[in-house]
Amino acid sequence: MTEENQYTFPAVGVMRSCYKAKFGIPRQPGLIEEATGYIELLPPYNQPNTVRGLEDFSHIWVLFVFHQALRDGWKATVRPPRLGGDKRIGVFASRSPFRPSAIGLSVLKLKQVVIGDHGRIRLEVCGQDIVDGTPILDIKPYLPYTDSVPTAVGGFAPTAPDADALPVTVSAEAENDFAQIAKRGKPQFRDLAIKVISADPRPAYQREIGRIYGVFLDGYEVVWKALENGAEIVEIRKA
Repeated sequence: MTEENQYTFPAVGVMRSCYKAKFGIPRQPGLIEEATGYIELLPPYNQPNTVRGLEDFSHIWVLFVFHQALRDGWKATVRPPRLGGDKRIGVFASRSPFRPSAIGLSVLKLKQVVIGDHGRIRLEVCGQDIVDGTPILDIKPYLPYTDSVPTAVGGFAPTAPDADALPVTVSAEAENDFAQIAKRGKPQFRDLAIKVISADPRPAYQREIGRIYGVFLDGYEVVWKALENGAEIVEIRKA
């Protein structure tokens, strides 16, 4: 690749997300509204003028770097989880993070623009599919009249995935853990954990009954076990 095809962009912010690791993150934005976080603007972009008027929009486009998926090379085809992980399609016909340019694009609900002291500016969002610490390249307002296309065709993913793919039960020990976490100021944590696991974050090729998994959410590790027809949350550990 020639130098003429190389470009460098600054990070304007960083994502502070309830998702502390890639495993468990929904594969598209907006699927789990219980997921909350905020974008922290970085200098020199952390000034009130950069977000003037943004509070009038309900949603924003967020461009970011798949910083945990960076590779030296790339492949022309990928295996989307939606197709079971065994069928290949072109990388440009997918949302895979393993791309020639590891850039992601998500529409997020903007809950609030918070302007604090000493350059502290953050955009509180929900429904993100972005891991904590992700560099943010750009933020743009979502315009319903042009960004929403009612006649669009979704290819191999015409409808949203089943949000309740895995029925989830909670052990007595885990229920006690959830109760303690609620007392510490996180009453919605139980709903978030159940929603994340219900969406079945396992790789498509991994369906071993009895296997133990851990999802890192908001400072905790949610430990759960795969059952024949569902999942059971067995305990919550401080991460």
